[in-house]
Amino acid sequence: MAKCAICGKEKVFYKQVSHSHRISTRPWSPNLRTVSTTINGEKRKMKVCAKCLKTANKAEK
Repeated sequence: MAKCAICGKEKVFYKQVSHSHRISTRPWSPNLRTVSTTINGEKRKMKVCAKCLKTANKAEK
């Protein structure tokens, strides 16, 4: 399973309950983006969730 390199957010399964109370499991996936970054002068690709990406962009400004 893919997960965020910064916060560790990953796919979660929870129970979905219909109006007639039939229960089924449904996956809930984080909004992951592949981002290329430079760490210690080395280019890398990492998967980051959109919330962490938004927070990082806000900190740069």
